[in-house]
Amino acid sequence: MRVLMPLPDRDFDVTEVAVPWRLLTRAGHEVVFATEHAGTRPAADPRLLTGVLFGQLGAEDEPKRFYEELTAAPEFTGTVAWAGLDVGGFDGLVLPGGHAPGMRQYLGSPELRATVGRFWALGRPVGAICHGVLVLARTQDPATGRSVLSGRRTTCLPKYMERTAYLTTAWRLGRYYRTYAAYVEDEVRAALADPAAQFERGPRVLTRRGTASDDTPAFVVEDGGYLSARWPGDAYLFARRYLDLLERPTGA
Repeated sequence: MRVLMPLPDRDFDVTEVAVPWRLLTRAGHEVVFATEHAGTRPAADPRLLTGVLFGQLGAEDEPKRFYEELTAAPEFTGTVAWAGLDVGGFDGLVLPGGHAPGMRQYLGSPELRATVGRFWALGRPVGAICHGVLVLARTQDPATGRSVLSGRRTTCLPKYMERTAYLTTAWRLGRYYRTYAAYVEDEVRAALADPAAQFERGPRVLTRRGTASDDTPAFVVEDGGYLSARWPGDAYLFARRYLDLLERPTGA
């Protein structure tokens, strides 16, 4: 199957892109990367490769190895433009996240939201993790005038995580962990018809991450053909559950 994964030119999260890409391609599926302009070679947030602060808070070793493999893959340099895509040619959509300033190109793009809205209307599997949920929160359903997430159960980057990362590093990195003035959770909640019933924050975690063999600290929310996750620590579980969605028989 063909899965569309839009990216900004720079600053996306290493783990949230490389882990789903590796698990999807390992299962025999094709991942097509889309950037604002076709042929752009995107780049992950470099701090996540070297360590955000004193060599800490970055991606784990295995996702970094996956990213190294990804940068050598032909689909990573042969990106398509996200505007005007024939969304009918894709079986799934994955919206990764990231928090550094370059993400605003992707999170704030009306052209990308238009493409995402057309794909959402097809009823095919959509996965979003961390800040990627913001793209959906900001995508309007033309039939209702509300967010496509209005009636869905979802998670996203929890406010306590975003605030803790910001307060821990602001003395050195300023607003590196604050992509926008509003917290991601607040904006996502505002897009929901009944936030108290629909938003799921999941167990409280700060450092423990799920791995290829241990999903204990990880958390995702599945609502029909829509799957969401909170942060890079959920990436392995997110990728496996998304594979299940993608390979599930229609109507199951």
